[in-house]
Amino acid sequence: QVQLVESGGRLVQAGGSLRLSCAASGLTFSNSAMGWFRQAPGKGREFLAVISMSGNTYYADSVKGRFTISRDNALNTVYLQMSSLKPEDTAVYYCAVRRIGYGLGSTLPSMYNYWGQGTQVTVSS
Repeated sequence: QVQLVESGGRLVQAGGSLRLSCAASGLTFSNSAMGWFRQAPGKGREFLAVISMSGNTYYADSVKGRFTISRDNALNTVYLQMSSLKPEDTAVYYCAVRRIGYGLGSTLPSMYNYWGQGTQVTVSS
């Protein structure tokens, strides 16, 4: 079965950087578009970025210029490099597999059918 395991979340000071990883198994990773979302306490799941099979990327306006999504098909891993972190970036961060048939601008959680368990990122002021 498909498994996604996020890692790299931790406590970081405002202005700092962090790289999250998501290791995938049970799927043909190179044929899968991958996305990152986050969910803060009391809020809905927020789209952050998606990367297509060919490496094209799309970002939410809230993170454009600060976050970078990338993938390593040899390692079956997708990354989220985050910089200039702010306290409002505090959330649980999730990676997900985009459903077949959706395009690059897939920003809704319903457009993704497999999810990891999440990794906590806390940004202190």
